[in-house]
Amino acid sequence: MIKSNKLKIFNDPIYGFIGIPNALIFNLIAEPYFQRLRRISQMGLSYLVYPGAHHTRFHHALGSMHLMQQAIQVLRFKSIEISKEEEDGLLCAILLHDIGHGPFSHAMEHSIVDGVNHEHISLLFMEALNEKYKGKLRTAIDIFKGQYPKKFLNQLVSSQLDMDRMDYLKRDSFYTGVAEGNINSERLLTMLNVVHGELVIEEKGIYSVEKFLMARRFMYWQVYLHKTGLVAEQLLIKILQRAKELLAQGKNVQFNGALKFFMENKIPKEEFSQDKLDLFAQLDDVDILWAIKGWQDHDDFVLSKLCKMIINRKLLHVKLKNKPINEAKLNKYFLSFKNEHQLTDEETAYFVFSGEIKNQAYNSKSQNINILRSNGRITDVAKASDQQYLKTLSKTVTKYYMCYPKVSV
Repeated sequence: MIKSNKLKIFNDPIYGFIGIPNALIFNLIAEPYFQRLRRISQMGLSYLVYPGAHHTRFHHALGSMHLMQQAIQVLRFKSIEISKEEEDGLLCAILLHDIGHGPFSHAMEHSIVDGVNHEHISLLFMEALNEKYKGKLRTAIDIFKGQYPKKFLNQLVSSQLDMDRMDYLKRDSFYTGVAEGNINSERLLTMLNVVHGELVIEEKGIYSVEKFLMARRFMYWQVYLHKTGLVAEQLLIKILQRAKELLAQGKNVQFNGALKFFMENKIPKEEFSQDKLDLFAQLDDVDILWAIKGWQDHDDFVLSKLCKMIINRKLLHVKLKNKPINEAKLNKYFLSFKNEHQLTDEETAYFVFSGEIKNQAYNSKSQNINILRSNGRITDVAKASDQQYLKTLSKTVTKYYMCYPKVSV
């Protein structure tokens, strides 16, 4: 239980004081599994573009929990029934929703553990904690999996207008200094309601929803998919790819224990047992940075150069286009770099490559945002809004990128 001399509040730069509602939440926050999130950056390598973006998954989890507390309060005020057990389930589910993220969050989603996403690892952590706390996280797990009978509870944790998105947009906007991403979370929360068991926004909140969707679009193209951040993340992925390749060839590559295990072994989803989970829990950003700093001096040209690019922020040049990349132009850069450094095609491909990125700001076909009209009718926000651009936001936008060395690297 919480004792009077223990920390009961966190001082958050976004919301002010965040209170810890009960002993279970306090104990979950104190768990080593959760404390590890202090060492996992929320936005990967975005700090190479936005110097202030050094906040962590720990910040985000607490912020999301704070918004959930407010949402519960609003809905209860509107006579929506949420039991004490369901309240605890919501708070635990949102607190732990990102606990399975690996180093640098999304940047390395499948680089360390291939084929097992962070949601599945989050679930494994939750199940391990549920066993420790004698079943007290059962409701939280059902909500996290989207299987709880009351659909609106699942939607508060995972939907197009959930507490996760509300927090990360506001938080990432604050830490990057990109004002266009700032949303009025308080107004959105105040307008929440439930009709036929599903989450809706009252009509008076439609402008706040419009701003929320536009903020999401701005943040994706201006921050999350920023071309410099994109190339930095690609380099990070390629560094681990090269290290794995050298390891498979029997070359000497220094790792710490947990990272070495995952670099040497491919663990399928069904074999991700408790001992593998505990090893994964030892990994954080520090392990990756320690490895990259050491590999700068490796005798392999590719690994050494890639690491120096990240450490010294001497990144590849990147061009972002609305149409597919000109293969002839890409090949020109490819051959130039290959010949200059006497590399194989496989080695050159680490430095000259292309790809594509996609984003859809609003998916009207899946978990759409419903507006509760004053006459009681329910309408999708894209139809309820008088802004034509909301229909445009429902379309998937694809952009193409090409990366290559600026000069001799």
